[in-house]
Amino acid sequence: MPRSDVRRGALRSRATPLVLTLLLAVLAGCSMAVGQAGGPVPAPAEPQQRQVIAAGPPRAAQTAAAPRPDIVLVLMDDFSMDLLQTMKGARHLARKGASYDHFVVDSLCCVSRASLMTGQYPHQTGVRTNTASVLPGAGPMGGWSAFSAYGNTARSVNVRLQKAGYSTGFVGKYLNEYEYVPGVKPVPPVPAGWSQFHAVFGSAYDGWGFYSTELVAGRLQLRTHATPSAYASMAERDAAYAGQVVEDYALDFIREHRGDAAPYFLEVAPYAPHNRTNPEGAYPGDPLFPAAFRDRPGGSTPAGNCGPVPCGQLGVDDLPGFGDKRADNTPRTGSGAKARPWNTGPRLSAAAATNHLRSRAQMVQSIDRTLRKILKAVDENTVVVLTSDNGFHLGQVGLGLGKGTPYDTDVRVPLLVKGPGIVPGERQELTSNLDLAPTFEELAGLLPAAYRSGTSLVPTFTDPTLRTRGFVFFEHTSDAVADDPDKAFTGGELKRIPSYVAVRSRTGLLIRHDLASEPGTVETAWEYYSYKRQRWEQRNVVHKARHAAEVKLLRAKLAAFDDCARIQRDAPVSQRCRRLTQR
Repeated sequence: MPRSDVRRGALRSRATPLVLTLLLAVLAGCSMAVGQAGGPVPAPAEPQQRQVIAAGPPRAAQTAAAPRPDIVLVLMDDFSMDLLQTMKGARHLARKGASYDHFVVDSLCCVSRASLMTGQYPHQTGVRTNTASVLPGAGPMGGWSAFSAYGNTARSVNVRLQKAGYSTGFVGKYLNEYEYVPGVKPVPPVPAGWSQFHAVFGSAYDGWGFYSTELVAGRLQLRTHATPSAYASMAERDAAYAGQVVEDYALDFIREHRGDAAPYFLEVAPYAPHNRTNPEGAYPGDPLFPAAFRDRPGGSTPAGNCGPVPCGQLGVDDLPGFGDKRADNTPRTGSGAKARPWNTGPRLSAAAATNHLRSRAQMVQSIDRTLRKILKAVDENTVVVLTSDNGFHLGQVGLGLGKGTPYDTDVRVPLLVKGPGIVPGERQELTSNLDLAPTFEELAGLLPAAYRSGTSLVPTFTDPTLRTRGFVFFEHTSDAVADDPDKAFTGGELKRIPSYVAVRSRTGLLIRHDLASEPGTVETAWEYYSYKRQRWEQRNVVHKARHAAEVKLLRAKLAAFDDCARIQRDAPVSQRCRRLTQR
């Protein structure tokens, strides 16, 4: 068994089911969901979806046995599953809480974050790329511009939680292009639905030297976080590190609101382990993935701090599929002939992959410390969630450095949940980041809004054997107009990845690419991978007869998904479309 598999096995919980039951009452009363312009949502097709439970009473008015829980969401940036073994706090969370086979609907930062907060697919949010990338005659394709232009702030789950009586707080990375740049971009508007809003702007990718915000009387005020001198002490430099600033804000919020009559919702969004985006780091010799100085090689840790795993033991053996030839991943046409390959960029060397993996493991130690402090700071009536906006590949399956594919490296991320009444152990459901918004709504005593495509995970909290969903859908739009912030270090790999729609079952992945390079044209090609023998994309077998039945099933699922893609923005999602993920 590969060493990485042994370590993953260490995350499996041996806990026996708890006798506690999740006592979450769905409160009576109804109101209209908030729409894009603040008005009511159009009536959906199914009567049971027309109403949304109204805001519940304050915590003090509920029974002592079942108060609405506080909720803390920790959302990592570009976290890959190979790093989970290096996080002591995350491993503790996995043992004490629920762990899921979890995916993101697009392995791209802004797109995924928009989907998480709205419970909607990219075709619903209109957020399809990291940047605005305005095409002639069209609105913005992505970034903060698209998120705000298409009404996603009003549909974000924090808005409904705040109206339901929750104090809502945000700390860290918000959305791509939600920025302040002195003399270039003014202070952006305040997103709706946040009681406290500490956005940390994008220069924090480099770890030091950035601005953050504070909400005062409904307006954003700036706070400057200067880069300490290179001659400053390690402690002084690390106190100004972006991860430490995010931690300080988060713990301050928890201490301020812990024990209040009203519950709270807090999103903590560190930049780690995302790479820096400037050619030169904040300090001479900074690695591409800049960890806090206390975690870098030197002093008491000559090889660096990689948590429970010695850094020197991390290598390409922890990256399943590394070194595999990529010729057998070539897409196929409908007739089975080879189509144009899209993975044509430089391969990542084993030395580079190993170096980056160790730097990333050192970088996530700041998140792990924050997670452990959060778990100590919250009370027993708090649900803590750990996940990521997307995964990241380091040379697997012949790829380079980056994200954006529907492969396991990029779309599969951790989902660990701990809280009152949640039975520890692995779950059987296939889940996606669309499911978090309706989960938070149900925890708050609300009926999920009719425009959500996701489904609440609350029923799985007390029943680890529940297994109703067996499919996850992905959709990705290639950004051929504007450069992604990562381009300087990925060699344009994200641009090479074509637009696609894909569906994942428990045993396989079917991808339908559009390889056309000209707008308004379509060039369809296919990939299918079986996961029955290994959990990585070894060989495209879409044209093999022995997989015909599974491919036929998944093609039918994609056809049904295409039909449901007409549902956008505030339009309610039919039960037929929401049930596409069911087995």
